[in-house]
Amino acid sequence: MTGKYKNLAKLELHCHLDGSLSLDTIKQLADMAKIEYPKNDNEFKKLVTVTKDANSLIDYLKTFDFIRPLLQTKEALRLAAYDVAKHAALENVIYLELRYAPELSMDEGLTALETLEAVLEGLKDAHKEFGIEGKAIVCGLKHTPFELTKDIFENVVHLADKGLAGFDFAGDEENNPVSELEKAIKETQKLGLPLTFHAGECGCVKNIVDALNLGIKRIGHGTALALDDEAIKLLVEKGAAVEMCLTSNIQTKAMPSLEEFHYKKLYDAGAKITISTDNRTVSDTNLTKEYSLFNKYFGTETKDFYCFNKNAVEVSFTDEEQKQRLFNKLKKNYKDQK
Repeated sequence: MTGKYKNLAKLELHCHLDGSLSLDTIKQLADMAKIEYPKNDNEFKKLVTVTKDANSLIDYLKTFDFIRPLLQTKEALRLAAYDVAKHAALENVIYLELRYAPELSMDEGLTALETLEAVLEGLKDAHKEFGIEGKAIVCGLKHTPFELTKDIFENVVHLADKGLAGFDFAGDEENNPVSELEKAIKETQKLGLPLTFHAGECGCVKNIVDALNLGIKRIGHGTALALDDEAIKLLVEKGAAVEMCLTSNIQTKAMPSLEEFHYKKLYDAGAKITISTDNRTVSDTNLTKEYSLFNKYFGTETKDFYCFNKNAVEVSFTDEEQKQRLFNKLKKNYKDQK
C-alpha cells in the first residue's frame, strides 16, 4: 500500500526546512561547519529526531537545537533547501512550499535577504534536477520582538516574483497567543503577501478563531478544532484550509491519540483539508507514510487524497497559471492510478 501512495502526485504546504534535512545532509553540513556529531548512526538519529517521551511542543522544538548552527552560510542553506526538495520529489511531491525562519540563520552575519536568496537557489537547483516546483515561506517567530520580524519581512518581500510565497508565524504558541500578535499580523498583511499561521497546536481553539477573524486563510495544524464544533463551522464559512500534520501532532501531544485527532470532524464538516509532514526528519516521516497512516486509521481513500491535493492547489500561495499547471498534473496522475 505504501508504494501506491508513493506514486500519487502530492503537494506539501507545511514543511519546515530545518526539521526536514536528510541524515546524510545533516552530517555533510556538520562537517562543513566543523561541528562534531555521534558516529554511531543510531545515536546520531536520536540527536535530530523527536524522542518518544516528548510531552509538548516545547520538547519537540528542542530537537532543532543541533541544526541551527549548521545553517549559518549561504552554501549550507542552498544545500539544505535542495536536499529537502529532492527527497520530496523522490516521493512524487510536485509542489513544495518550504518554510523557514531567517532569524535562525543570522547568527554569523548573514542578512535575511541573503538567507532567502540561498534557499531559493536551492529550490531552483532541485527544480532543474527533479522537476519539483518549490517556493519559500518566510517565518517570523512568535516570541521574537516584532520590530525584528518586521524588518526581516520588509527586507525580503520584493522577492515575491522570485519564489517567495508568503509569510508565517511559528514557535511557542502557548505563551504567545494570537490576541497579543494582532498588531504584528495586521502589519504583515499590509505587505501584500498571503499569510499562513500556526494555531491551535497547544489546545487553544481561541487562537484559531482569532486567526480566522483576522482574515488568515490557512491554519497550520489546527488540532484544537477537535474541541469546538462552532470553530469548525467558522473555518468552513471562512473558506479557510487546515494544514494537517498527523504524526507531528501526536508527537507534540497536540492530540493525545489518533482516535481524538481532528481529521474526522473536519472531513464530515466539509472543511478544506491538506496533508503535510511538518518536519520530515524530526518526526521521522514523509508524505507517503502520512498518507498510509490516514488510510490505516481513518479509511482515507485515493479519491480523498485527490480532493486534499486539489485543496492544496487552490490555497497554495502561487499564481493562477501555476495552479492550473499543478491541477493538470494531479488530474493526469490520479487518472493513471485507476
